Amino acid sequence: MRHFIGISVTLATAVLTSVAFTPTSASAQAAYGSYVGVGGTFGIEEDDRGEGRQFGGVLAVRYKLLELPVSLRAQALIGAGTAVVPTISYDFPLNWQTDVYLGAGAAFASGDTPSPVGDKTSFALQPGIDYVVPGGSTVLFGNAIIAFDAYRKGGGTAVSVQGGVGLRF
Repeated sequence: MRHFIGISVTLATAVLTSVAFTPTSASAQAAYGSYVGVGGTFGIEEDDRGEGRQFGGVLAVRYKLLELPVSLRAQALIGAGTAVVPTISYDFPLNWQTDVYLGAGAAFASGDTPSPVGDKTSFALQPGIDYVVPGGSTVLFGNAIIAFDAYRKGGGTAVSVQGGVGLRF
């Protein structure tokens, strides 16, 4: 009987130890959190009249869906003209603090003067990167917006680049 108890204790210890110290694979998780941020924008392309290339400001919002690698994003670009660009993005984590993403949506421009992404409603792609500063709630963001057929006069593609700083919520 004593021999049976000794073997049982040894077996139980081995099982518990193997369960407690079973290695699991490590994988990067998406940079956690939604944010609101501000920064700058630069419209790189111009229309046939030479309008569109400009500096301006950007207000950016990201709402991170927690169960999926998907975010709802919106940016307001304010330059010589104004545009709002809502997109849905697929987020790919590079490490614990950094996501790269590709978003698709629309650029809604207002007025006759081109914004950094043109002067008419158009389909838009938005590649970008978000970096969460460790130990805080600060996010650094950067992206480009490519708006197709974005100018009323002369057509053409508008391209702008944005960068800024945000606060997670």
